[in-house]
Amino acid sequence: MYRKIWSVCCLAAASLGLHAQTALEKGLQSISREKAEAIVEFLADDHLLGREAGQPGARIAARYLASELKEAGIRPLSDEGYYQPFEACAVERQQKGRWQVHPDSVARLKQGTHRCLKLANVLGWIPGERTDEYVMVGAHYDHLGTDPTLAGDNVYNGADDNASGVSAALQIARAFAASGQKPLRNVVFAFWDGEEKGLLGSKHFVQSCPFAEQIKGYLNFDMIGRNNKPEQPRHVVYFYTAAHPAFGQWLKDDIQRYGLKLEPDYRAWDRPVGGSDNASFALRDIPIIWYHTDGHADYHQPSDHADRLNWEKLTDITRAAFLNLWNLANEENY
Repeated sequence: MYRKIWSVCCLAAASLGLHAQTALEKGLQSISREKAEAIVEFLADDHLLGREAGQPGARIAARYLASELKEAGIRPLSDEGYYQPFEACAVERQQKGRWQVHPDSVARLKQGTHRCLKLANVLGWIPGERTDEYVMVGAHYDHLGTDPTLAGDNVYNGADDNASGVSAALQIARAFAASGQKPLRNVVFAFWDGEEKGLLGSKHFVQSCPFAEQIKGYLNFDMIGRNNKPEQPRHVVYFYTAAHPAFGQWLKDDIQRYGLKLEPDYRAWDRPVGGSDNASFALRDIPIIWYHTDGHADYHQPSDHADRLNWEKLTDITRAAFLNLWNLANEENY
């Protein structure tokens, strides 16, 4: 009797066009504006003191990100945990030298008067069927800290730069976990430290990564919640490696298929080495996708607050990028 009822129900569902939710759909539907707001508002709160690399606020942000990955069931990339600690050194500040992370440069600087920072990337991953192929998504979580000599607001909250990008990368990590599907390729979720001091976290990762030659693509976020064109609220710049035209077609198709409210400026680039952590990967000829929504009057100012973000655009960029990464992780060829 029960078997007959179940059969009738299945036939009725089929006749109505109902179907089981796919893994991709499960992941996509897990992404929401409310989660974006929660992540950004935490990271851009005054109590994190602008998340300057090497300072307590950035360490709190790193702990938060590691705890979120753990709660989502995403494994740490290293057997030693979610943190990838590293050291950056520079000459005494009057000499105005750049921060360095290459071991040879660090050793040379340590022979004289020097500055030193203890930093850490936060890294998680989902193993794939092809154990020798990797794709990555990343965003830097550090910002500019505070300036106690500023009158009034002296915290550089960095809501757009780059709590917005971190929110996208973290929601995408959760979406892959929520999908319940093992990807074709290993997927690495990276949160970089020290970007504002010279792309330090991504530089360290690439130069020390044992599988760098096996990375099939890297997707980067840096400032995806604002723009300098208020009359174009859907504006987003979409950089990608020109040798992979499929990257551009993916976004065009998905905007139409899923009704995403985005108006991209497609910029194919032979080697996208400018602007952000994508440069560390592009210099190794790793294919790049990079979302950015241009500068604005609050860029690198204490006024970069969460209440100024375009949450609808941030959420649709996150959805579009999840679909990008799904393709990077699962397409046979691109």
